[in-house]
Amino acid sequence: MKVDFYVEDMLFFKYIGCATVARTLYRQLAGMDGVEVRWKSREKNADVVHYHTFGPFAMHNRRSVGGKKVLTAHSTPRINEGNIALARMINKKYPKIYRKFDHIVTISQPCHDEVRAMVPEMPVTMIPNGVNREYFKPDYAKREEFRDTYNIPEDCEVVLTVAQQTPRKGLYDFLALSRALPEKTFVWVGGFPYGALSKDYAKIKRLKRKCGDNVIFAGYVDEVVKAYCAADIFLMPSYAETFGLVILEALSCGLPVIARDIPEFRDIFGDRILYFSERKQAEGHLMDTDLRKRYAEQGREFSAGFDIRECAARHLELYRELADS
Repeated sequence: MKVDFYVEDMLFFKYIGCATVARTLYRQLAGMDGVEVRWKSREKNADVVHYHTFGPFAMHNRRSVGGKKVLTAHSTPRINEGNIALARMINKKYPKIYRKFDHIVTISQPCHDEVRAMVPEMPVTMIPNGVNREYFKPDYAKREEFRDTYNIPEDCEVVLTVAQQTPRKGLYDFLALSRALPEKTFVWVGGFPYGALSKDYAKIKRLKRKCGDNVIFAGYVDEVVKAYCAADIFLMPSYAETFGLVILEALSCGLPVIARDIPEFRDIFGDRILYFSERKQAEGHLMDTDLRKRYAEQGREFSAGFDIRECAARHLELYRELADS
């Protein structure tokens, strides 16, 4: 069985979450029996083509290839608000786009419910994202390397966020917390994949120039695992997600996670992470060393339930069902 992967990962788009998920899944499937996977192949003889984005290049490809066409709903209308400009106009196009595929893969219960409500006639399968636990794990050498690169002393406590620089990801709360806790170093990994079309692009660039000395905007990091290893706390202040893979990566690296109290995170991570609704709650968690230690101890074990090997096996089962139908 031949399965092609297609994702619009040009330039800085290679760092967005859906591209990361696609590459991780692709690499795992490439080592499995019974399937030949190809990355953005020019051949037209695939049994299944799995799309992880639905921009103009993906939609052009969809018109020119055969086989069953699967789309993973990494993006839904709900997460565009506060993330990109012209969100309302773009969101209206989702139902029409979804209907152009043969099958939709959803990645969490809230994501699943949203897609089912939009296109109730579409066949949908829920398969959560997976994490490569052999790659995302504590590593002291990588911790030292990242800290040396950014001149962070070993005795300095690092609060890490990995996300696009947009209001939806909670950037304003991140900056507010950095001002409230100047003794901690706040590191944000990620940039503006949508460029000037990112929500509040000019405002955010202005605020970044004014932030304190305890804030580091690292931009895009090729080996993001080094940032996780260098951190002591993972902060995810996002207001909306379809999954939250970065939380899973942080847990796999043994970090305590403090995240906004939103349904997606409650559904996926349950009581394995700390939640906040107001900044003062987040500030309290950031200051509570004993509490964070207890949560850090259970994180890596929890991530085993989302091992990429199980995720790949479930995808392979779906591909076979579609190819045989």
